[in-house]
Amino acid sequence: MKKSTLVLVRHGQSEWNKKNLFTGWKDPDLTEQGIKEATEAGQHLNSLGLNFDVMYTSDLIRAQETGKIILKVMNQESIAIVKSQKLNERNYGDLAGLNKDDAREKWGEDQVHIWRRSFDVPPPGGESLKNTAERVLPYFRSEILPKIEEGSNVLIAAHGNSLRALVMELEKISPDKIVGLEISTGDPLIYECLDQSINRIN
Repeated sequence: MKKSTLVLVRHGQSEWNKKNLFTGWKDPDLTEQGIKEATEAGQHLNSLGLNFDVMYTSDLIRAQETGKIILKVMNQESIAIVKSQKLNERNYGDLAGLNKDDAREKWGEDQVHIWRRSFDVPPPGGESLKNTAERVLPYFRSEILPKIEEGSNVLIAAHGNSLRALVMELEKISPDKIVGLEISTGDPLIYECLDQSINRIN
């Protein structure tokens, strides 16, 4: 493995994050706060002198816009951008569009907590984190990891749960621990990739 850098960034605050709604595969845009978070992420990455070769993102506008803002701030808009549904947020099924407090009222706090924070229990009509990992990780291994291994610097702009699945693999975190990991909006996770190892450096 040649030396390279991998950066994971969760999209900036979306309109539905602000309203405390389950979002999943629904497609709201960024808020002003989300645009600010993406801009600050770009400024931070630029201050580190990073140059990306390719950006991977999901089919959802909040992730795409976050990535585009970061690249614009870094003056790297000309790099290749690859969009894939495989990197989409976890599908929340029947919960999508519901206020989280309303969902707790309807199904009970314990049940909603199980759906949100268990590894392998999906909400009605949706995906568990395990299901999400089962589409994210094969895509990462087949499409993204080879780029990293050949020395490309890679930016992935995606979502809380698709990134959780990646962090679980990259940092060898157990399924029962990964569900408790919080990934903040617009806060890049930076990994150095060298000699068959990928290590987080921030």
